[in-house]
Amino acid sequence: MKLVSYTTKKKDRIGLYVDGKVYDLQECAKGLGFDLPARMRRFLRLGEEAMQKAKQVNDAIVEGKITSSVEDENLRLLAPVPKPTSCRDAYAFRQHVATARRNRGVPMIPEFDQFPVFYFTNHNAIVGPGDVKLEKDHFLKLDFELEAAIVIGKKGRNIPVEEADSYIAGYMIMNDLSARVLQMEEMKLNLGPAKGKDFATAVGPWLVTVDELEQYRIETPEGIKYDLRMTAKHNGKQISDGNMKDMNWTFAQIIERASYGVDLYPGDIIGSGTVGTGCYLELNGTWALQAKEKGEEFTPIWLQEGDTIELEITALGTLTNRMLKRKTDRSILEKKKNVK
Repeated sequence: MKLVSYTTKKKDRIGLYVDGKVYDLQECAKGLGFDLPARMRRFLRLGEEAMQKAKQVNDAIVEGKITSSVEDENLRLLAPVPKPTSCRDAYAFRQHVATARRNRGVPMIPEFDQFPVFYFTNHNAIVGPGDVKLEKDHFLKLDFELEAAIVIGKKGRNIPVEEADSYIAGYMIMNDLSARVLQMEEMKLNLGPAKGKDFATAVGPWLVTVDELEQYRIETPEGIKYDLRMTAKHNGKQISDGNMKDMNWTFAQIIERASYGVDLYPGDIIGSGTVGTGCYLELNGTWALQAKEKGEEFTPIWLQEGDTIELEITALGTLTNRMLKRKTDRSILEKKKNVK
């Protein structure tokens, strides 16, 4: 199934995306004689029982027994989980980490290969497909990050890696938007990334349940991987190309660590971290080294106001966002003190 959250200028509602159309899950379920919630978070809290009922609705739509899709010119897709209970972002692709460190002239650190790490980002700044409105300082080296993400489907604590995949409700695309000037300033103090990351994280366009990915499944001793190509296009030009199967830490391993001593809840989002070639911070460093070897000049590339970034992952769809500047002209960088 492809689960979506959508709005028609009212409150967000949960729907099913089938053959290019959105079907209201609650209304369609009523037609089959059972109840389902109107919104994603409550739906996820109901667990496997709600998923099975939703599957019955999806099957009825596919079989032509339900034909009443949402027909409204104001329909807009939101983040699949509009208000997640939390959002963690991991660091699972070694290629990205190693290349970015090489480009900065620092060695790879052995700790990457010892345990998966993650940071908490702002779960109240989750956005879906479409326009993303940003402040003035965000456009100073504004970057995308091409990632996959999971949504937790049931509560758990101290989850062993052998059981962790059963806690995943589904997969989606994530764009961890990054304001690199803000990020690099504050991380000099070894605390962050905070303001460099907390303004917008895009996810979507839908939440794909695990059963839809069966043909791409790769069994490993440390959890399930999926052979899914990951690409990014900036204003229509492809700039990134990777694969989700190249995660050096599986989502099962990340869940095991994330759940140590704490509860994970239905609706928690966990990102994979950036795939190799999946952001301009990495790409610019590589291109700069290549230009230096050739004796050429190089001008770094970043996202600009009005630019569109499209992230595509096989079977998960395409997440498209346009970067827009808010009408206000406020800068937090201009408020720095004791600047010499």
